[in-house]
Amino acid sequence: MKIFKLIAISMLLCFTASLAQAQVTKRTGTGSDRGKKDDNGTQVTDRQQSFYEIREPSDADLQWVKVVYRQLDLTKGKNPALYYPEEPNEDGQSLFFIIMRLLADNKISAYEYLDGKEIFSDEYKIKVPEMLDRFHVLYTDAKGSSEKNPKYTIEDADIPSNEILSYFIIEHWEFDTRTNNVRTRVEALCPVLHRQDDYGGEPIRFPMFWVRLNDIRPYMAQQYVFTDDDNNLPKYNLDDFFKLNMYDGEIYKVKNLRNLSLAQMYPDEEKLAHARDSIEKRLHSFDKNLWVPSREELQAMADAKKQQSVEEGEDGENKDGDKKDEEKAEKKKPKRAQADGDNKKNKKVKNRKPKTAKSSSSSGNSGATRSVRNRKR
Repeated sequence: MKIFKLIAISMLLCFTASLAQAQVTKRTGTGSDRGKKDDNGTQVTDRQQSFYEIREPSDADLQWVKVVYRQLDLTKGKNPALYYPEEPNEDGQSLFFIIMRLLADNKISAYEYLDGKEIFSDEYKIKVPEMLDRFHVLYTDAKGSSEKNPKYTIEDADIPSNEILSYFIIEHWEFDTRTNNVRTRVEALCPVLHRQDDYGGEPIRFPMFWVRLNDIRPYMAQQYVFTDDDNNLPKYNLDDFFKLNMYDGEIYKVKNLRNLSLAQMYPDEEKLAHARDSIEKRLHSFDKNLWVPSREELQAMADAKKQQSVEEGEDGENKDGDKKDEEKAEKKKPKRAQADGDNKKNKKVKNRKPKTAKSSSSSGNSGATRSVRNRKR
């Protein structure tokens, strides 16, 4: 009996050991939960990439699209949040640093800047070494680099972040029939290099390349920035900066059949500024003009219009009241003078009586009889 008990216990132990070994198997393969870490510790999984990616709506869901090109000056408005810090520090790194690190690690693709065309296809992908040589950026081959997966090492001091003073962005204004709303979506951006030549003078602008925003959204979401000097708490990340349209950009082109910029269409500066203002107003008022206003909105509009007319009337009376009174007095005076003159003329005409022979003889006879009577008395 003891022998049977020992055999049963040993078999039970072997069975439990096999179950434990089966449960502690290591997961292998390339799954969506596996992350990719770079030298800076930035980790982006495939699931995170799909989460931040904004899918383009299909043509069946869209009824209206306006493609707008803007220039972001990094010295104006809230745009300096894309420029600072010039070099990486404890506050993070600038947008251009993030883009250059991703290109050097072969994590994203960039596309050629074609004057007047933006084609995001494999045919127009840039080769990173050629781009770095073109703009005189020093680099070396990184460890683990290969022909299929080339990687490069660029020192912080060699990245010309202080010369990136503006960006070009492609902005889509879309009316989606599923949500019945007009939304704004930034498709791509292009860093612009401002570099002076050997003779000085004004810096020359060199657009470097186009980068699709969906490719860098997960990395921008990990970099927080502050947009107000009065509040040094970084509340928004770079992805929020573009998603919430917190940038200040000047329109320099609208997609058209002739593929011309606004400067080419309106050489005069005043007409160019007027065209930019009219485009901005049409973009922001397009959504409002789609719907019939409610009674409350109509009443509010009527009250505002009435109040505006009253204010304008009061201002006009205060400013031109004396002039209007003088004009009224002048208009009335000629009429009265003319009426008085006519009455006087009529009276004079009535008092004047033509002298006839009868009247003269009668007047003479009456005078003779009076004198005779006086003599008799």
